[in-house]
Amino acid sequence: MYATMSEERPSLLEFPCQFPIKVMGRTELEFDLLVIEIIRQHVDNLTADAIKTRASKSKTFVSVTVTIEATSQQQLDNIYQQLNDHSQVIMTL
Repeated sequence: MYATMSEERPSLLEFPCQFPIKVMGRTELEFDLLVIEIIRQHVDNLTADAIKTRASKSKTFVSVTVTIEATSQQQLDNIYQQLNDHSQVIMTL
């Protein structure tokens, strides 16, 4: 049986929990700020020590990992959707 969009799927996570969100994109001015701005729309208590940035060996790409206190599966789904909808984001994990 398949779940429809209106059905809430069960989460394997127990909320609240610490949850890392990794976002990859091209190395562009302020890509990290873009990621943080999107996540802050869904998370109130984001701190500077929760954010890690790492450039690829070639310096062409950058990954930004933001560890949040996730409160629900819906919150995570909303964050991932908004990140993936942005043209500068190549991939999220």
